[in-house]
Amino acid sequence: MDACTLGDLLDVLGGPSVRLHTAPAGLTVPVTEALLYDAHAPLPRAPGALLLAVGVRASAAGPLARAAAEAGMSGLVVRGPDGPLAEAESAGVALLSVDEDAAWHHVHLLLASAIGARPSTAGSGLGDLFALADAVATAVGGATAVEDPRQRILAYSTVPGQPVDEDRRQGILGLQVPTSPANSEQYRVLFAADGPVRLPALDGGPGDPAGILPRLAVAVRAGGETLGSLWVVDDGNLAPDAEEALAQGASTAALLLLRARAAQELARHQNGDLLRRLLDGTADPAGAAHRLGLGLGPEGDPAPVRVAAFVLDSAVSAADVEQTALRLLDLVRLQCEARYGRHACVLVDGVVYALLPALGERGGARHQRLAEDIVRRAGPALRVPVRAGLGDVVPGLAEVAASRADADLVLRVLGPELPVASVAEVRPRVTLLRLTEVLGERRELSAGAWRTVLSYDTEHGTDYARTLVSWLDAGCDMAGAARLLAVHPNTCRYRLRQAQQQLGIDLDDPDERLVLWLQLRTLAGLRAAPSASS
Repeated sequence: MDACTLGDLLDVLGGPSVRLHTAPAGLTVPVTEALLYDAHAPLPRAPGALLLAVGVRASAAGPLARAAAEAGMSGLVVRGPDGPLAEAESAGVALLSVDEDAAWHHVHLLLASAIGARPSTAGSGLGDLFALADAVATAVGGATAVEDPRQRILAYSTVPGQPVDEDRRQGILGLQVPTSPANSEQYRVLFAADGPVRLPALDGGPGDPAGILPRLAVAVRAGGETLGSLWVVDDGNLAPDAEEALAQGASTAALLLLRARAAQELARHQNGDLLRRLLDGTADPAGAAHRLGLGLGPEGDPAPVRVAAFVLDSAVSAADVEQTALRLLDLVRLQCEARYGRHACVLVDGVVYALLPALGERGGARHQRLAEDIVRRAGPALRVPVRAGLGDVVPGLAEVAASRADADLVLRVLGPELPVASVAEVRPRVTLLRLTEVLGERRELSAGAWRTVLSYDTEHGTDYARTLVSWLDAGCDMAGAARLLAVHPNTCRYRLRQAQQQLGIDLDDPDERLVLWLQLRTLAGLRAAPSASS
């Protein structure tokens, strides 16, 4: 397990729980443990430790910061915001704080858990499974593989001299057991058994005329849950106690798989929290790319990314929305991880956001297919329609908030007829949406002839506003406007002439036409449509 750093710790706990005030040595300093300060005992030498200033007021903790530095510690944690900032910077130790009313035993447990549970860089915890596969292969006497319940190969042995067959070779190459009816039957037998089972040889395919060797296998379980399986190639020379050794290996594998699952969940939490802060512009993008597993461009520049946003249709009931949104998060994460591996997804205010790498992406076709696939799968799975918006591709993580804003706008203009779109596809719609908001917020932009037209229509029963919008929508073509209104062109021409004469509108002025059309379309919400009035 890699050493936990101060940056890793803040990724898990940073924000309201633990606040960083200064880090003179940077965020890459190792953090090894959390120690409670005892005023009645000498301070031990503890390189990398965080010292919790128990019983010491934050404003009086300056000497403690210097003592922590002399003991090789990485940082000091105080209660309240008034910590010894200058002393900590001078001593070269990090200064962190927690709330005034935080209980020290709770803070200690929180920090110790985060430090001890930190996953490896890969976030998988699978390195120990390879060591286990080698150990089982040596003890049992045959080449060994560790699989998950979906028949994906998580680890395999590399002990020299142990025979293998084509089935094992293909499985290792693709990290997936080849699918066949015979294999499916063997898995059925295996998972129905309480212990190790011996499985007969299978007929080989065209690439393996000698057939597939027999297997000794056992299911890996914990608390009644099937976590995976162990498989050993049986060439007739297995150890006499092979079944017992394999059963012991399964017990160890269960612990490792549970630990790997915990590591993956913690890594997901870290990535999700980091993405949340990138979305609102409060994270440091410099270190985020490495932690999220994003590569660099050909010139060493930050890799381009884009934000995809997924939201449930408003038809879902309020009682079910939270649980359904969490299920949508799981579905989005699963699909993104299947395509991109280690991945960052997060649920914020009912919207699921995913950060999509865009390095080498051409025209967004791959992202579009991913979003469409998720929406197609989510509908039947969640029993509620889902919509997806794709923001613009941005050059790096510093611009993620802008791509998120694009994606949010796209979600607002989508509907049943268009459940998935990129911001480029609906640029006119989102532009008009933003213009509506801007025009409505500013008095000088919301004033104008459009109000006069609407008032006149209301008082006199005319239909000048809709006629004007239809004519402008039709590119100032009288015949086209008449078709939109389902009236004779002469009727349309008469209305426009009356509007000019009675309301003083100059339709020959292109600027006035543009402003009038924008205000009627956005502020009045009018669209060209047939009217019953004549």
